[in-house]
Amino acid sequence: MNDPLKALLEAGVLDISRFPPNSRYHSVPLATLEQPGQEPVAYLRRRFVPPPENFAVVQEYLVVQGDRLDNLADRFLGDAELYWRLCDANGAVRPDELTETPGTTIVITLPEGMPGGSDA
Repeated sequence: MNDPLKALLEAGVLDISRFPPNSRYHSVPLATLEQPGQEPVAYLRRRFVPPPENFAVVQEYLVVQGDRLDNLADRFLGDAELYWRLCDANGAVRPDELTETPGTTIVITLPEGMPGGSDA
């Protein structure tokens, strides 16, 4: 029997992510661990943090006292929950490290892999 919905899902045409589009996990595929005699366990595959050189710089920003990463993400990216894109683009493991020292310069970039931008 042909199942058109199954065919669309398998072709990747329908978005079945359990995470919203602004989540860093949105495009991370789900996997299933199957072991004999046990219920299958669904899990997320590993998300690899992209290297900063994968991002096109749009501008630089000089951190000032009191800056918060969520506020900067809202200001420059239009969504506070996209703070993780600033972390990825600046190679930050800890989000707070980007704003803890006034005078630090961070880059504002286009999403990973999107060509363009300028040398800020």
